[in-house]
Amino acid sequence: MQKRKLGESGLEVSALGLGCMGLSFGYGPATDRNEAIALIRAAFERGVTFFDTAEAYGPGTNEEIVGEALAPMRDQVVIATKFGFKNGVPAEGVNSRPERIRQVADEALTRLGTDRIDLFYQHRVDPAVPMEDVAGTVKDLIQAGKVKHFGLSEAGAGSIRAAHAVQPVAALQSEYSMFWREPETEILPLLEELGIGFVPFSPLGKGFLTGKIDANSTFAGDDFRSTVPRFSPEALKANMALVDLVGSIAAEKGVTPAQVALAWLLAQRPWIVPIPGTTKLHRLEENLGGVDVVLTDTDLTRISDSLAGIELHGERYGASHQRLINR
Repeated sequence: MQKRKLGESGLEVSALGLGCMGLSFGYGPATDRNEAIALIRAAFERGVTFFDTAEAYGPGTNEEIVGEALAPMRDQVVIATKFGFKNGVPAEGVNSRPERIRQVADEALTRLGTDRIDLFYQHRVDPAVPMEDVAGTVKDLIQAGKVKHFGLSEAGAGSIRAAHAVQPVAALQSEYSMFWREPETEILPLLEELGIGFVPFSPLGKGFLTGKIDANSTFAGDDFRSTVPRFSPEALKANMALVDLVGSIAAEKGVTPAQVALAWLLAQRPWIVPIPGTTKLHRLEENLGGVDVVLTDTDLTRISDSLAGIELHGERYGASHQRLINR
C-alpha cells in the first residue's frame, strides 16, 4: 500500500483509508460486531493504516468496534474520530462548546481504548461557538497529549482560515468525488495554500459510482439515501450519464468503476486520502485495487471534458442536513 502525507502536518497514512461509519450507522442494519472487527483487521492486513470513526456513528458504538479491532496494532495505525453533535446524535443539532469537546475527547478515548486520538475532527461547524474557541480547545487537548492532530469536516473557507490561525488544521474531511465536485472551486486551492490535507468521504458517490445502482434502484427507510434528493428516481435516471462515463473507462482499462473513481480522486492532489467504506471483504479488496490504477494525462483530460458536459441533478442532502454544511 502506498503512503501519503496529509498536507504539511507530517501525518502519514495509507493512500486509502477505511471509513467505518457504514458498519454501524446510515446504511441499514448494523454489521455483526465480530464481522465488523474482522473487516477492519482485514483492511489493516492489506496495508490500510487510516481508520475513520465518530461519536455520532452509533452513537459511540462505532468507536468501540474500531477500538477493539485495532487494539492489537494500535501503534501502527492512525485513528480519526469526531466531536460536534449534541449527545452524539446528528438529529439533535450541533454542540461544539469547549466543555462538550473535552467531554467527547475523554469519552472517545475510553471507547477507543487508547491514550490518544490521532486526528480529532469537528464534525460540523457550530455557528453558536466561535471557531477560535473550538480550535483553542483542541489546541489545549493537543498540549495535554490527548489529541495529536486537529481536523475539520464540511467546513467553509472562513471557518478553515479562522481555525488554522489558532491551531494548524491537519486535514479537512468533506464529500468529494466525480459525483460531487464543489470542493474544486474554493476549498482545494485554500487547502493547498495552507498546507492542509484533504480526506474525501463518499468517494464513490455513496455507491453511485460503483455501477451497482441503476435508474430503478430503491433504498430502505433505514438507508439515509432514501432521503437524499440526488437518489430520487428522477435524479438517478438523469444522472446515469456519469455512471456510463466511469463504466466505459473502467471497461477499457479492465478494472472496475469503483477503482476508476478512486484513482481519479487520488490523481487530483498528492495530499488527498479518500476513505471509502464497505461492509464486505470483496468490496474492500476491490477498493484497495484503485490505488494501483493509473490514469494517464489523456485519461484525466477526457474525464474532465466529459464531466463538464454532464449536468447532475438533485441536491446531495435533504434540507434538514443541508443547513449544517459549508459554514
